[in-house]
Order: sequence, then structure tokens, then C-alpha cells
Amino acid sequence: MAFTLPALPYAFDALEPYIDAQTMQIHHDKHHQAYVDNLNKAIAGTENESKPLDEIVKIAGSISPAVRNNGGGHWNHSFFWEIIGPNAGGAPTGDIAQAIDAAFGSFDTFKEKFNAAGATRFGSGWAWLIVKDGKLEVTSTPNQDNPLMDIAEVKGTPVLGVDVWEHAYYLKYQNRRPEYLAAFWNVVNWEKVATLFAATKK
Repeated sequence: MAFTLPALPYAFDALEPYIDAQTMQIHHDKHHQAYVDNLNKAIAGTENESKPLDEIVKIAGSISPAVRNNGGGHWNHSFFWEIIGPNAGGAPTGDIAQAIDAAFGSFDTFKEKFNAAGATRFGSGWAWLIVKDGKLEVTSTPNQDNPLMDIAEVKGTPVLGVDVWEHAYYLKYQNRRPEYLAAFWNVVNWEKVATLFAATKK
């Protein structure tokens, strides 16, 4: 079963003015599609051809760089489209809000730590909010790695992530990555983040 590009769950311009329509279209239709196509080529005829994406990602340390990079790219982007959306942003509520306060002291302190993880990730990569041993932590990964991978410095289950590759923001923000990270909070789908967080408790 070849992997396929998931449809974007909203229009390309739905995240304006924070993330522009042209960036969304290129990011989804070109960049994410390329990860899917290259992953399918890399696993064709191998033992990984029939494995679910989650399983492939978790064994990143023992697969080829092509499978690791493109498998990570497909997983990370599929996750990213779900945790951002229109009519979103603001502050979280409920269990996830309480867990953020417990882990970081306040929502504002959490945002500062998360933004710093994204801003200081050298080159391309991702910043993450993960659940590790039942608690929330902020971490970051290079390239298309993620915290599910066996080679991740800090392992855990992602509940929020932000793409800090230049392709995610350069058309609108150029070299101003911190400005893009500040805008990101206006499109976070906290309902989805809360669902992912609740799933880690089961």
C-alpha cells in the first residue's frame, strides 16, 4: 500500500493573514507531496513497504536515510496540518491548560520556551510539545526527525509541533523566524491538541 498525500482540512487561504495562501499551497502540494513520493520510492520492494507510518518512524535509527527523512517528513506534515487551522489560536482550556501550567508555570512561559526552541533550532527542523513520562516537555528536532524516533535526543509523544523549515514561512516572513513563531499561536488548533493529549493518558 503506497502512502498518499492527505487532503488539507481547510482552504489554502484559511490561515490568512498569519500563514499566507501561497505558502500553504506550495507547502502542502509540493513539499509534502515530495516527501510522500520519495518515501514510496524508498520503501518499494522492502520490508517497510507494508508497515504503517508510525512503525516506520519509530525505527528511524535502523532504516535508510531516505526512508527516515521522507517518512519523517510525511509524518510531521500530516500531524502539522491537523494541529493548525482557521478560527483557532487563543489560550487552551481544560486538562491541557492545567498540564501546561503545571509543567511551565503559565501559558506565557510555555510559549516563550516553545518559541525559543523553534527560534534556536539551527538550520531546518521542528519544535515540539511532547508528553514524556506523563508530563509535558518542550523539545526540538533537526530536519524531519521527530520525538517518536528511536534516535531522538528527547523521546515522547508529540501533541503540538511547529515547522521551522524556511519553506514553512519564507514567502511571508523571509528571515524573521521569530515573527512567524509569534504568528503561529493564532492558528493553533487547541481542540486537536487537547484530543492528542487526552489520548496519551489512555
